[in-house]
Amino acid sequence: MVGEAPDFWWNEQKVMRWLLLPVSWVYGYFARRRMERENIPVIDLPVLCVGNFTLGGTGKTPVVISLADAAKKLGLNPGIVSRGYGGEIRSAHLIDLEFDKAREVGDEPLLLARHAPVAVATDRFEAAKLLQQQGCNLILMDDGFQSRRLFVDYALMVVDGLRGLGNNAVFPAGPLRAPLVTQLAYTDSVLMIGNGDEGNEVIHMAARAAKPLNFAHLVPSATDAVSGKKFLAFAGIGNPQKFFRSIGELNGKVEQTRVFADHHFYTDFDLDDIIGSAKAKHLFIATTAKDFARLKTDGQDKKLENLVVFDVEVQFDDPDFCKQRLNETLEAFKNRSNEE
Repeated sequence: MVGEAPDFWWNEQKVMRWLLLPVSWVYGYFARRRMERENIPVIDLPVLCVGNFTLGGTGKTPVVISLADAAKKLGLNPGIVSRGYGGEIRSAHLIDLEFDKAREVGDEPLLLARHAPVAVATDRFEAAKLLQQQGCNLILMDDGFQSRRLFVDYALMVVDGLRGLGNNAVFPAGPLRAPLVTQLAYTDSVLMIGNGDEGNEVIHMAARAAKPLNFAHLVPSATDAVSGKKFLAFAGIGNPQKFFRSIGELNGKVEQTRVFADHHFYTDFDLDDIIGSAKAKHLFIATTAKDFARLKTDGQDKKLENLVVFDVEVQFDDPDFCKQRLNETLEAFKNRSNEE
């Protein structure tokens, strides 16, 4: 199962955790130093960052989309900053849905650009400046919380309620991107998506750190009928098991799976294996919207017959969740401006 996070990150197995702890201490030390550094680049626009404490998929992208749509309803002109993971472009670049390919700009920016202007760059400050030049008056940052490459007025951290924080160790001994105490110091609120026993720890953590906690869940959708169909499902995303479960939630049945590294670009061999195996077992083929973005820009989607593409939408327990987070961001920016 290439590409999935190590099992010991998410269960009680402790041998590998203890073996890797010395490396984690070194990694965590530099991650903490990076987060605590001063002289963070500042842009004269409100900035809301949607991040997560751990490596792997938690549902950040649909949350950013929801915030962008809500911002437009408030009369704002949001722009989205993305690192463009999986892409080749390094300097600031404004996404063009007609011409850009996932290999160049990454898959997530192509999904986000359907909802608001998106700029990708390794330097998020440069991406934000490009969006400012395009007339955007609010920056939504998809990830980048730990890098501290752009000053953030409001940091919203997304947690998968089923996985929680795993074994609470810093990479590579666990999934945490930096020491949890350090991350919490720069967090404004936490959004837990989905329910599970591991989520109870998140509830207690947020309470101890006096961080507001909100709840939401993902609602799956598909480009075709799913109920009663049998699938070969494949994905190259941070948490493929979540995708496989979503097929069952729509009353489909996953008969076979193929798991690839996050942001994987598919080879002819990959697709021939998927197509041949599905045909041999008379299965429909299923993948995610992120994977489809990569396939489509390479023209590979045309090879896949009986393909059903799955996407998700966030439903917040509080219907005013996005409006409230946006208003808090604007208020924080106002206070910052008054102090300067």
